[in-house]
Amino acid sequence: MNKLIVSNLLHRPIRSLISIVAVALEVTLILLIVGLSVGMLTDAQQRQAGIGADVIVQPPGSSFLSGITGAPVSVKVADVLRKMPHVVTVAPIIMQLSTSGAVEVLYGIQLDNFEKLAGPFHYLSGGPFRGPYDVLVDDYYAQANHTKVGDTLTMLNHQFRVAGIVEHGKGARKFMQMSTLQELNGAQGKASAFYVKLDNPAYADSVVKQVKMTPGMQTYAVRSMRDYLSMMTPANLPGLATFINVVIGVAVTIGFIVIFQAMYAAVMERTREIGILKSLGASKWYIVEVILRETTLLSLTGIAVGIAFSFAAAAGVKARFPTLTPMITQGWIIRATIIAIIGALVGAIYPAFKAAQKDPIDALAYE
Repeated sequence: MNKLIVSNLLHRPIRSLISIVAVALEVTLILLIVGLSVGMLTDAQQRQAGIGADVIVQPPGSSFLSGITGAPVSVKVADVLRKMPHVVTVAPIIMQLSTSGAVEVLYGIQLDNFEKLAGPFHYLSGGPFRGPYDVLVDDYYAQANHTKVGDTLTMLNHQFRVAGIVEHGKGARKFMQMSTLQELNGAQGKASAFYVKLDNPAYADSVVKQVKMTPGMQTYAVRSMRDYLSMMTPANLPGLATFINVVIGVAVTIGFIVIFQAMYAAVMERTREIGILKSLGASKWYIVEVILRETTLLSLTGIAVGIAFSFAAAAGVKARFPTLTPMITQGWIIRATIIAIIGALVGAIYPAFKAAQKDPIDALAYE
C-alpha cells in the first residue's frame, strides 16, 4: 500500500507540491504570527524583569501595559513609599507612548534612582545624560536603526542627541531625563509608576498589603513584580488571543480547501485505478485508507517544510529587525502540527468516501 501511495503522489508532482506548499503555508502562518506576538510579549516581560524592582506601584485605574497610563500622580508618592519597612529605594518614572515613526514606549527616568534598582547601565558606547535633551538608546534599537552616539533623534516634536548606547534589558529601549519628559508633557512633578526595591524580595507581598493600607493609596494598583510579570500573557493582552485565533482559523481554512480540492480531483481522475483495486477485492475501507494515508503523507511533508521555513523566516526577521523577537516554541510546533493534520484529514474525508463508493464496473467503461 505504501508503494502505491508514493507512486500516486509522484505521478502528479505539481498537485502534490501545491498541497505540500499549502500545508507549509498553514504551519508557517501559525508559527510565525504567533511567534512574533508571543516573542514581543516575552521580550517586554524580560525587560520589565531586568529593571530589578520587587514591587511596582501605579496610579488608580492603570493598565498593566506600559505607556498607557501617562503621568497622572505626584512624584511625592515616592517619599511615602521610601518610609515603609524593607524599602531600599524608590524610582519614579514617566512612561510615554510614542507613535511617531513606530509604536514605542519612552521612559523618563531619574538616572541615579533608576540605576539603584538593578545596578548602573552598561554603556557600549557614549555615557550618561549631559544635557536636558540627551537620550540613551539600547543596543537593539541602535542596531536596527543604525544609530550612533552623537546622532539626532526626533521624539515628541523635539530634537534629542544620543548620549549613550546601553545594553538592552532594562524596561524601555529609549530613556530620557524625567524632568525633560515632564516638561514636554506639561506634567511637572508627575509620574506614571514607581518601582520599589526591597532589602529582601520575600517581603514583596507584605509591602504590597502595607501600601494598599496607607491612607490615600487604597485605590492604587500595587503588585509584586512576580504578579505583574505573570499578567503579561496573550490572554491578558486585549485582542491578542482573538487575533491569534483568527490567524489559526485562516490558516486552517487555506489548508482545508487546498487538500480538499487536491484529493477530490485525484479521486475523480482515478476512476480506473480505484475500479481495478475494487475488482481485485479491495474493500471500501482499503480505498478510504489509501486516500487518508496520501493526505497524511502530504501533511507531514508540508509540516516539515513549514517548520523549517518558519525558523528561517524568524531568523530573517531577527536579523532585519533586531527589536522584533519571534519566539517559536515546542508547544506551538506541536499545536500547529496537530491543527494541520486534523485540517487536512477533514478535507480528505469526503473525497475518500467518494472514492470508496465507486463501482468496479465504472472501470470497464472508463475509456
